[in-house]
Amino acid sequence: MICEVCSKNEASIHVTKIVNGNKEELNICPICAEKIGGLNMFPDVNAISTLSFQNMISGLMDYVYSNTQKNDKVDLVCKNCGRYYIEFKEKGLLGCSYCYENFSETLSPLIKGIQGNSKHCGKIPKRSETKILRNRLILQLKEDLQRSIIIEKYEEAAIIRDKIRDIENNQQFEVE
Repeated sequence: MICEVCSKNEASIHVTKIVNGNKEELNICPICAEKIGGLNMFPDVNAISTLSFQNMISGLMDYVYSNTQKNDKVDLVCKNCGRYYIEFKEKGLLGCSYCYENFSETLSPLIKGIQGNSKHCGKIPKRSETKILRNRLILQLKEDLQRSIIIEKYEEAAIIRDKIRDIENNQQFEVE
């Protein structure tokens, strides 16, 4: 694709701008992007991935924060490490594992938006596999039990209750 500004060089930068629902696209070469200046989001070549990730996190946090929180909670702080929410927005890094709990109101929607889920669904260490899968199954069965009780399907609830007891007593549980 040819640069839309100089019509000479190969366009390797593709910019999409959406303002008030209007989508504008621009395909330009690095030389024209440098001349324009406003497109230079990455001042240091070595910091490209870090800056783009931080910009993405900061932008998403602004969006989530503005849609879910009031502005009087700007001074959120982790009770364990003392990191302020505003520092997380600027750097894209949390201070400790407790930051997830202390900033949960703003982080949960962000994590779900980026990853699609807030629960880990990746690989499980072999030595912990049976225990983790067993606990996940019990948790799922307890949720099913609550749903059955709410919709008044008591026979189904009794069957689920018995399954939970069997699994908790280490009966009938095998890793598939």
